[in-house]
Amino acid sequence: MTDLSALKAKYAEQIDTAPDLAALDAVRVAALGKKGEVSLQMRTLGQMSPEEKQVMGPALNGLKNEISDLVETRKIILEAEALNAALASETLDMSLPVKNETGTLHPVMQVMEEMAVIFADMGFAVAEGPDIEDDFHNFTALNFPPGHPARDMHDTFFLKPDADGNKMVLRTHTSPVQIRTMMNQKPPIRIIVPGRTYRCDSDQTHTPMFHQVEGLVIDKTTHMGHLKGCLMDFISTFFETDVETRFRPHHFPFTEPSAEMDVRYERVGDEIRIGQGDNWMEILGCGMVHPNVLKNCGLDPDEYQGFAFGMGVDRLAMLKYGMPDLRDMFASDQRWLGHYGFSPLLQANLATGLS
Repeated sequence: MTDLSALKAKYAEQIDTAPDLAALDAVRVAALGKKGEVSLQMRTLGQMSPEEKQVMGPALNGLKNEISDLVETRKIILEAEALNAALASETLDMSLPVKNETGTLHPVMQVMEEMAVIFADMGFAVAEGPDIEDDFHNFTALNFPPGHPARDMHDTFFLKPDADGNKMVLRTHTSPVQIRTMMNQKPPIRIIVPGRTYRCDSDQTHTPMFHQVEGLVIDKTTHMGHLKGCLMDFISTFFETDVETRFRPHHFPFTEPSAEMDVRYERVGDEIRIGQGDNWMEILGCGMVHPNVLKNCGLDPDEYQGFAFGMGVDRLAMLKYGMPDLRDMFASDQRWLGHYGFSPLLQANLATGLS
């Protein structure tokens, strides 16, 4: 019969002196592997008398557990030592200049960062949500009636129905995040929602996947004048020039009253100049949050009100930086990215300029 105390002392010493994780694992296999010394002892239990089993069974199981605990404890120590050694040897001096900077920031990401900087200065937080949505969050809660054209297959990417017949959808706007926020957060609410959206459309100014930024403000006192002031300040700051705007009545299921905001512009050759000229261009949609939307989110429309707006990030990038075709943004052409891309080291800020 093997002396279990001697066996424990033997492996305890080997575990304690293991110099690295590979050596420690070798000790573990030698003791507890399929052909390990302790495992072989466990196999002898079948040849023992019932009285011997009552003594050796618990003893061998206890030895196995003790060795496992010693291995795990030593493993934690060795992992910490390896991490500390890596941190000490893999240092990077962040004050050194960047060498061979070849990558660029995509214009869509640049514009998203510019918009986040502007709205953060107004007190907005950034909210996010899933790209795949259910019917309630994407349509029903936003006051879309059952027969609304936006639910049609030609406009929306529907997924295959589940076992209960429910069809998920690639979100057609980032408005579902507004719904999730209102259902999970008590007002006051002040958020913007940047993200990808999907619709069945593709031409020079439309792509099946595009980017939106939507905004939402919910409290007890916000009115249409606040909405207009917020958006007028945003547009002038974003284009970094004085921009004349106008608001036209419109219809959206989720806002009432609703409006579209136009900006004054002129076209000189292939160039579009925002803020001057005699022409008007629609730039975004907005309005006061519909009472039905507030009710669907569990908010009392007699107590709370607010505004919402939404705009296309890709289109704003085209207008600000002179890109003629929206589809080029997703063509992965390094020449295009090299021409229109931005240095990742120059972060957008209001102090020194957005772009």
